[in-house]
Amino acid sequence: MKRTPIALASVVTAALALSACTSAADLEAKNGSSQGPGTGAVTIPVYDSSKITEQPEISALLPDSVKADGKLTIGASTDYAPAEFLDPAGNAVGYDVDLAKALGKVLGLEVEVTTAQFDSIIPAVGTKYDLGISSFTITKERQESATLISYINVGSQFNVPKGNPKQLDVSSSVNLCGLTIGVQTGTAQEETLNGYSQGCQSTGHKPIQVKSYAAHSDAATALAGGALDATFSDSTVAGYAQLQTGGQVETAGEVVDSAPQGVVVSADDPATAEAVQKALQYLMDEGMWSEILTTWGIDESQALNIAEINPVV
Repeated sequence: MKRTPIALASVVTAALALSACTSAADLEAKNGSSQGPGTGAVTIPVYDSSKITEQPEISALLPDSVKADGKLTIGASTDYAPAEFLDPAGNAVGYDVDLAKALGKVLGLEVEVTTAQFDSIIPAVGTKYDLGISSFTITKERQESATLISYINVGSQFNVPKGNPKQLDVSSSVNLCGLTIGVQTGTAQEETLNGYSQGCQSTGHKPIQVKSYAAHSDAATALAGGALDATFSDSTVAGYAQLQTGGQVETAGEVVDSAPQGVVVSADDPATAEAVQKALQYLMDEGMWSEILTTWGIDESQALNIAEINPVV
């Protein structure tokens, strides 16, 4: 999950398993992906949104400042497959992107997804972007500066090289001490590992060498190439990384610390927040949000049934 710290003891005690280890073959069977041996080439899933139509009672809630230009501008860090990333042609794809397009249809607007650095998105929502949809974990800190509307629960999971040659046991934070672990810059996992590393040092163990990358795909490549012992990311990202690397990495341990992620709206725009909440709820009630996740090989149990504005976290 992107961007929220977790207590040092949480991995030690975590029995909050959402799933056990998953193989690349399992993921291929679920989402229809194909890959050449060792190439990491992945067939990009396509969600058919043709049945989604504008809901006038919802689109009418949008202020003129948002709908005047006929489009919904989305800020996204398109480097976090399978949530949001670029296909070989440079087009934004992913389950978050499909969700954004579905929201646009319900609201009667064209959708323009703009690539941005992750940490630059929230400050620009309400000015440069209408919404931020980029795997934002809902935290109290974020709720102080923006409005977030929940739509999915995502946990954290490790990747290790195929076959786990070092036989790493990632079920305890103590076992991570002294390892070199890759993360995407600014993620909750980065904060978590830094906290674990401090715990390692305070108990007389070697610190964790936390290596930050602008894109998780870069971390996965480094892991496959032997530069890292493991990577730590959203559970959805960890599963998809197996396909990205042509099966050169695999998931390790259980999914832990599940938390909600949300669509970001300006804190000064309650009308847009209400419209987005109702549009999300419509997609949930009609089963379309679950269908989007299933298209991407994501367990639909991670889809929320209720879209909440600034839920208690």
